[in-house]
Amino acid sequence: MAAANAGILLTLFGLASISPILKANTHDFDEVWQKRAENARRHALEAYHPNPEEVVSSFNKHVHMMFENGSSTRRYLRGRPYTGRCAATNPIDQCWRCDRNWANNRKRLADCAQGFGRGTIGGKNGPFYVVTNPADDDLVNPKPGTLRHAVIQERPLWITFAHDMVIRLSEELLITSDKTIDARGSNVQIYNGAQITMQFVKNIIIHGLHIRKTKAGKGGMIRDSVSHHGFRSSSDGDGISMFGASHIWIDHVSMSGCQDGLIDAVMGSTAITVSNSHFTHQDHVMLLGASDSHPQDSIMQVTVAFNHFGKQLVQRMPRVRFGFAHVVNNDYTHWLMYAIGGSQHPTILSQGNRFLASNSHHSKEVTKRDSSPQSVWKTWNWRSEMDLMMNGAFFVESGSDVRNVNRQDVIPAKPGKFASQMTRFSGALNCYVNKPC
Repeated sequence: MAAANAGILLTLFGLASISPILKANTHDFDEVWQKRAENARRHALEAYHPNPEEVVSSFNKHVHMMFENGSSTRRYLRGRPYTGRCAATNPIDQCWRCDRNWANNRKRLADCAQGFGRGTIGGKNGPFYVVTNPADDDLVNPKPGTLRHAVIQERPLWITFAHDMVIRLSEELLITSDKTIDARGSNVQIYNGAQITMQFVKNIIIHGLHIRKTKAGKGGMIRDSVSHHGFRSSSDGDGISMFGASHIWIDHVSMSGCQDGLIDAVMGSTAITVSNSHFTHQDHVMLLGASDSHPQDSIMQVTVAFNHFGKQLVQRMPRVRFGFAHVVNNDYTHWLMYAIGGSQHPTILSQGNRFLASNSHHSKEVTKRDSSPQSVWKTWNWRSEMDLMMNGAFFVESGSDVRNVNRQDVIPAKPGKFASQMTRFSGALNCYVNKPC
């Protein structure tokens, strides 16, 4: 079966290689970009897990282990008031957050990814690079000490920030492979400028950023690595965009008010985890798969965990095409249209989330299927397990149980009644040296 799946995926990726959309914002799709695209397809196939239920079960096992082994965490999740002490309320945070020496042990974070993005280590195997200058005024020859200069380096780097700063990106920021952007200890705002883009790259961690009010870029000559630059067409105005990227982990980011969407993962991106983040004031929140005509997104596997979908959100939390989304232990506090949607027969496993509907009788349904009649979507595997439905919220299930391994081997998620506590510290954290974060 795994061999058959690999053959299907190779066919899909072969079709993708001739698609004009594959070029994205790359106006000159030269030999460098062609080689990157080919390498990205190979990495994506290697990252694809033929049995996603094993990843789901492993994720839920770590949650249960945290509850069984951490008495202080259990007390907090059972309703004890927060006292200001470090309380790691999920297994990702438990891995690093309560270490008072986190600033000296930053790279410990690289061992903490869970879900489909597990194994993402970012720049763990490289030196530190400290961003000292918030400027972004030279797109072809960025100044040393700037974030743009850091992310184009062609080697693993662990990128930190010398102090609080507001960075207005003049055009989209193109990140090369094997990078960690670690904003812990500083208030770093990506504000009122262009988006962050990961195109045909792998192994990237983005942690602790505030990303607000990004805008569409006009394009132009932009350096995308130390050894290459080229002409880019306009960017969309997303907060974070993944295009043919694999092994990506986005953790503890705060995002709002972007021109297009907050997070996009498209064109065969896979092995992604979005965790511990806080989203507010946005129409299109999270898009997994850009078009019904892109079957290469069948390889997409994404974990969405421990996030708070908060004030003034409208739709796409996430919206999925073709792939597999594990949406687990998130807290949804209102949506104006729907929370989870999709088209083109994606598999969506919703586990242990809290869905609090608004008072509008038009916004009670969690789910929305697009572009297909019920006679078609009734076969799509969309399942709700241990979710908590509040204020009239309801999830319309379809298809069959998402089970590819023996049921006795599957670890269930924690119930939705715990979701609000497990997401208590979502978003960018205020971390101070010599104190637990």
